[in-house]
This record gives sequence, C-alpha cells and structure tokens, in this order.
Amino acid sequence: MQTLRHLITVYNPLNVAARLMPMRGRLLMLALAAVMTLLLMTLFSAPLQILQERLGAQGWVLSADDQLEERITIVAIDERSIAEIGPWPWARDDMARLVSALNAAGVQLQIHDVVYPEPRSGDDILIAALQASPGAVLAQVPVLPGQNQPDVQTGQMTHPMQGVACDATATLTGSFVANHAGFASLPKGHIAPIVASDGSVRNVPAVICVDGQTYPALAISALLQATTAGSWQASITQGDSWLAPEQIMRLNAYPGLDIPLDQDGNLRISYKDRPENFQAISAIDVINGNYPAGMLQNAWVLIGGTAFGMGDIVPTPYSGATPGVELQARLIGSLLDTTMPYTPRSAEMLLGLMAVLFALALYGLASARERMAAYGLPAAAVLMPVIALALHWQLLAAYEIWLGWVAPALFSILAASALLLLEQARVRVERTRVFGNLNSYLPSDIAREIAYSLPSSSINARRCDVTLLSADLRNFSAFGEARPPEESAAILHFFFSKSAEIVERHGGRIQEFKGDSVLAVWDGQNERAAHAALAAAKQMQESIHKDMPQTPPAGLEPLALGIGIEQGPALVGSIGPAHRRSHTLLGDTVTITLRIQELTAELAQPILMGECVARQLSDLKPESQGSYLLDGLRIPHTLFAPANDEATQRRARQDQLNLKVVSGGKP
Repeated sequence: MQTLRHLITVYNPLNVAARLMPMRGRLLMLALAAVMTLLLMTLFSAPLQILQERLGAQGWVLSADDQLEERITIVAIDERSIAEIGPWPWARDDMARLVSALNAAGVQLQIHDVVYPEPRSGDDILIAALQASPGAVLAQVPVLPGQNQPDVQTGQMTHPMQGVACDATATLTGSFVANHAGFASLPKGHIAPIVASDGSVRNVPAVICVDGQTYPALAISALLQATTAGSWQASITQGDSWLAPEQIMRLNAYPGLDIPLDQDGNLRISYKDRPENFQAISAIDVINGNYPAGMLQNAWVLIGGTAFGMGDIVPTPYSGATPGVELQARLIGSLLDTTMPYTPRSAEMLLGLMAVLFALALYGLASARERMAAYGLPAAAVLMPVIALALHWQLLAAYEIWLGWVAPALFSILAASALLLLEQARVRVERTRVFGNLNSYLPSDIAREIAYSLPSSSINARRCDVTLLSADLRNFSAFGEARPPEESAAILHFFFSKSAEIVERHGGRIQEFKGDSVLAVWDGQNERAAHAALAAAKQMQESIHKDMPQTPPAGLEPLALGIGIEQGPALVGSIGPAHRRSHTLLGDTVTITLRIQELTAELAQPILMGECVARQLSDLKPESQGSYLLDGLRIPHTLFAPANDEATQRRARQDQLNLKVVSGGKP
C-alpha cells in the first residue's frame, strides 16, 4: 500500500508539474487539459452533442425574427377540424373539398405534408382537384436506416432528382411509404427527418437514395415545382473555401441559389423565426370559407396535421411540442430567403484556434501568479465558455453559421482548473518554504503564531480618507409588494450585479449590499476619486433607466435610483468576537452620505453631492440645491446636483412622456 501511494505521489501529473520550471509545468497542464478534452468528447459525444445543440440553438431564440411570414400559410388539420369532419385519415372526398377550397382561394402552391398510400374511394375526385391546382406537391416517406422500423415498400416513389448520384452524399434506404400509383403524375418530395437521440429534429437529408435513384426533400420539391421546370436537375459540389459549407447543392431551375449541406448531405433547419411568425388557419375554416378575404391569394400553403393525436409532434428550441408541419415551413422559408444555416468546412480548425487563444490567455493569467491567478483563473473558467457560446450565437444570428462551442468551452474549464490546481500547489509549497525560512530567524512558537494565528476579539480598524457613494432603488418596496418574490429577487440581483460592475470599472469597490441599496467606496479624499464616483453614479443612472422595468404594476411609480456622494474620514476595519468578525465602515461621512441619498427623492434629483465632493468637482460647476439639516444631524449641509447635460435632459423629457424606447425589429 505504501509503495502504491509512493507511485501515485511520484507520477501524479500535478506533482510532476509542480516540480518542473513554472513555464514547463503550465504547458504540461495545458497539454493534459487538451488530452482530457479529446477523451471526454469521445467518451461522452452523445450528451455533449445534445448540450451543444440545445444551448447553441438559443442563439436563434435570443435574436429571433418577429416579422410575420406572409408567403407561407399553414393549413392545419387540428383538433377542431377533426372534431367536425371526423377522425384522421379523412375520406378522399373531404380532402378533395379542402383542395378545391384552396384552389378557389387563389393559392399559388399546395404542399401536402400528407401521404396517400392506399387506394380509396374518391381518389379520382382528389386527384382531379390536385391536378386542377396551379401547383401541388405531395409527400413521400422513405424510412431512414436506424429508425427501428420494419422494412416496408408501400406505394410508388416518383419524381427523382436528376444529376445527383446515389453516393456518399445521399442517404440510402430500401424501405418507404409512398403514395399509390394513382398519384404518380403529381410531384412529390420526401419528409424523412433525422430524429436525434433527444427526439429533436435538426437535420433533413437533401436527397434520399431509393433503388438507385435520389429523391429530394419536400421543401426542395416545392421550390422546383414553383419554377415549373420540366425536369428536376441538380448538382452537388464540395465547398471551395474555409467558411464555405462542406457541400453545396445547386438547382438548374433556380440559378443563384446555393443550398448548404453538411458532409452527410443534410440540410440544417433554421429556428430564427418565432413560431408566431407562421400564419395558420384551420382546415375546417378553409373548407367553410371562414378566413379573411385575400389571405390565401397567391400564397404557398402547407397542409399538415397539428392535432396531438396525429403523432407528428417534435420538440424545438421554442417548445417541447411543435407540429412537424412547422419544420417544413421553416425549411421552405429558409430556402426562399437563401439563409440556410450550415457548419463551415473549417469548423474544427476554428474551434481549435479558439482553444489555443484560450490557452494563451490562461497561461498569461497563471504567469501573473498570486491574486491574479487565484481570481483570474476561476473567472476565466466561467467566462471562457460563455465567450465561446456567445461567439457561436453571434455567428448564427448574423451569418447563419453553426460553428459549435462545446469543445473550446470544455477545454477552457479543464485548463483553468488544472492551472489553478497547479498554482495552488505552488502557493502551498511556497508558504511552507516561507514558514521554514521564518522559523530559521525566529523561535518556532512565535513564527507559528504569526503564520497561523486566528483573528482576535479586539478591534482591528484604521482611519482613512474615503469617497462614498450610496445608491438606493426608489419604489422597490412597493414594487416587491405587488410582484412575486422571484421577480423582485431578479431585479435586485441585476441591480447589485450592474452596480458592482460599474463601480469596479471606475476604480471603486462595493462596501456592502443592504436591502435595496448599495454602498461603494473609493480610496482617498481627492479630485480623482470624486470624478470617478460621479462618473459611476451617472452610468448607474443610465443603466437603470435603460435596463430596469419602466412599466410598473398598476398604481405604482416606475423604479428609480437615488444616489448620494460625499467624501471624508472613516474608520475601516473588523470588529466583533473572534468567532464572528465583521468588516465595517463607520463615521460621520457614512451617515452624511446615507442622509444625502435619502433626500434625492424629496428634492427630485437623481444624484446629490455633499460639500466636500462638490469642491473637488468645481470644474463641472455643480448646482447648489440649498442648505438642509440632515436627519439625525445637528449641522446643516449644503447639497449640490450635477449640472444637467443633454443626455440627462433628454431622459427627463422621455420620463415625462412616460415612453420606453424598444430596440430591435426587422426592417
């Protein structure tokens, strides 16, 4: 057992790295993190891929397009239609009535996300109605390999794609459910999505090979049918640049359209449009004519089931239960907009480059040692995955490029953790060495007391000059009374987080969060600290006005921020018993600052300053608000407000109009 423990100690990578020179030790930790990343990506590829897809798709959700899709209308076979007409599948006569109603409405193209596999009474009426349509496309369903479905060959597959061979770019299958031979003259496209292990549908094969011929997806067939091309000719070529997709499909009848495919020949479904963007009308309303006049004129309509009992329900980033016909609408819309998402050929290289950049940044943080390494490395372990994900979101929202993010994110977490452990090991070794050196100069009991003594019960504080800023959320108590505690907590969390960020950006630090207020400190009683505190106060006001809710519950005023600033001496240190010390800030300056902040609401000034700060800011010409006897104090104090600038005046006018500017939208 002792031998095993010795071997573990000797060959522990952390111990090995700690014994090396600092540079070599850090490089060893980075290399170990890279190996661990590759190993985890291999062993847990399925769950990590699901994580990448689910969080990666949130880029669409966060920047979702809210413009109404007016070119495509979904004709839904919903619960109401089934309740009136009868259970699915409907009689051919009923489908013929629906098709005829769409023809009469002036529909340009009918796309049926429906299969008619067996001959039934009324087929001739339905076929005649479809042939009378300006354009109609039916669905056919090849059964993809690995779908755990029995081999079946029902109906007749028709309308293959010319110019695309049954090679590695096409998914092969010998099983299908197609329309019966009576529908052979009508154009068709396949509806065979690739179902991921979590049940989501993210990809659709552009073409599927059945019996030596390739058949296009329904969305591509609809596009070809709309061009009224005599034959369906296409070609698939390899991408020719780093940012190009793996493969590109081009349709002879639709010049200028490059359809990006992955290395397996699949289309990626775009979720940039909100579900509400797609217009839907119940099939029974179409049959009965209960819809706005002109709604279907020259439109493309997708006919498909949305009722839960029909089983065509899939999860999407927006909902856990989305009808499959919506996915067809998304594919068609992306093709019409020529904005199909894709993964570039150089994705792995770009992700590797991102990991290298993360490694360089982590190496720099670790080289800084001491507090920079102790705080910087954990912060990097949190921020770098966020950066990787944010970059993925930005590329997806701006360029429809699906880059991925899990690999560099995982590497950054492992690398930061490994480097932090290494630095902690080095610190432990160095502290042991320092104690040994101290012990060589002093008696061991004194050295041990200095190195390892616990806090005492005595006051441990010092006087110093400080600049204080007290910020309080007005109307928050009333807001919290009217809203759920979770919402109040979220608002308070945002306020504290944003305030801390702003204060620290301007060189200050947060002394405490208390209730719905913040107390911040700048060292020194000078002009630089005064300017920094005022700049932080103005930015806090701007942030609160811009990002906090401006539409309060009925009967309440909007949330606002009152800020008081003053300079002076204070006592800073720790007090309390040894088992429960408290770091505190005491003195008249603290009391004056808090009382100044309390007067902001009464004087209708978002920012008020004391005399000491105002003297330091004479170059900004602060405006006197008069002399006041502050609550609990005996000496009057003259208060000042910053001179109004253009932005402050504009914000005041906006508050008077009770308006909120909303950014975004689609031109």
